Amino acid sequence: MMASVQPIVTDDQLTVVPANEASWDDLQAVLGTADYAARCQCQRLKVAGWIWRDSTHEERVAMLRVQTACGVSGAPATSGLVGYVDDEPAGWVAVEPRPAYPKLRGSRLPWSGRDEDKDDDGVWAVTCMIVRKGYRGRGLTYPLARATVDYARDRGARALEAYPMITQPGKEITWGELNVGARQVFEEAGFTEVSHPTPRRVVMRIDFGRGHDVGSGDSRSS
Repeated sequence: MMASVQPIVTDDQLTVVPANEASWDDLQAVLGTADYAARCQCQRLKVAGWIWRDSTHEERVAMLRVQTACGVSGAPATSGLVGYVDDEPAGWVAVEPRPAYPKLRGSRLPWSGRDEDKDDDGVWAVTCMIVRKGYRGRGLTYPLARATVDYARDRGARALEAYPMITQPGKEITWGELNVGARQVFEEAGFTEVSHPTPRRVVMRIDFGRGHDVGSGDSRSS
């Protein structure tokens, strides 16, 4: 992590910075080399379906590098946040204005039963949350979610949305599925459920104009 960076959030678990203030190697350490996150490079929602289908891993890597501007301190924009535990990269969360995710536009999930302007860049979205292998099971998704709230609000967002999974005791969920986050993580960060479009997914939202309170529960598993 760059020593001069002012973190977005610091607690006893995690220090979080905008991705452009982190190094590219640190981000790639979080995404890993073998599992879905490494293959996706956070491009699934960033490009049209045919581009996703036809793109190579190297092309996805190149696209993410441009989007994050990793290592470019003071860059005007980036596409997410990187979290550190004792200066070791441990987490990644994608958060940007909602229109920055073209694949969301054609998805039923965010819009079902809602009257929303799909081009409203005042509404931001959290679309991916990754905890590095070796750091999972420590509850790091909780401070990552809280950091997205501060980050989006401080950059002028009117609202922030997430599209997490509902986790159920005894029901196995893979880490690939949980890349969208778990419902309770966003609930404790101050989000409220606004729709329930599928049996396993919900839309959660925080409207900054109405104020917000970030939760601080202790039951953490991600």
